[in-house]
Amino acid sequence: MKKITSAQNNIFKSALKLTRKKYRDAEGRYLLEGIKPLRDAVEQGVEIESIFFREGSENGLGVISDTACLIELEGSLFDEISDTENSQGVLAVVRKQPQDHFGFTGPGSLVLLDRLQDPGNIGTIIRTAEAAGCAGILAIKGTGDIYSPKVVRSAAGSLFRMKVAESLDTDEAVRICREAGKKIAVSCLEGAADYRDAGLDENTAIVIGNEGSGVSDELMKLADMKVKIPMRGEIESLNAAVAAGILLYQAAGKVR
Repeated sequence: MKKITSAQNNIFKSALKLTRKKYRDAEGRYLLEGIKPLRDAVEQGVEIESIFFREGSENGLGVISDTACLIELEGSLFDEISDTENSQGVLAVVRKQPQDHFGFTGPGSLVLLDRLQDPGNIGTIIRTAEAAGCAGILAIKGTGDIYSPKVVRSAAGSLFRMKVAESLDTDEAVRICREAGKKIAVSCLEGAADYRDAGLDENTAIVIGNEGSGVSDELMKLADMKVKIPMRGEIESLNAAVAAGILLYQAAGKVR
């Protein structure tokens, strides 16, 4: 077991870099914080390179992983990497899981994230997609980082179990949908059918647009159907994750 007390330590500096998106993208690694998320990752066979624990917080870590390198970090160093206010004192460096686009075929709807930005929305949609039996998530370029600490926490383990492809061009995402036999549905107000009458099913790819500007014009033109969620009162729009949940469960039908 190693102990790191210097900010100049190369292992520490390598982990600290992963708090920034460009390094997560370049290295195919990201940070995972918390005991339960780490246990979920172990159960799903996610590759864990190293586990850092805050000095004095090592109790019970043996049941999490007996293969990863365990490293004790001096408190102030751990706090530099940690992204939570009330940390459990454990985080890990893990590798992104390789994604095979052909894995998106089969039963279950798809979700297209069209330049969503809010990490809470992204993580919640990934979690809801798993619950609704979706086949996978396609994130178009401009969408927030799927592997940011906030998204990873919001997804609550679903990120390890769902097929997720990131940084896709719009035409590439559409091609994957077509190859999987999915019709594309976008949410909008004009010229749209009530989502309950539109025929959403497991052969649908549901597009969730940007929180401010909605679905892109390009996807609007390529869509097979336009749907809307009726709203009462003076509400103009729903939260993106809430809207996604309504549409995904409509497409799922009776979830068993």
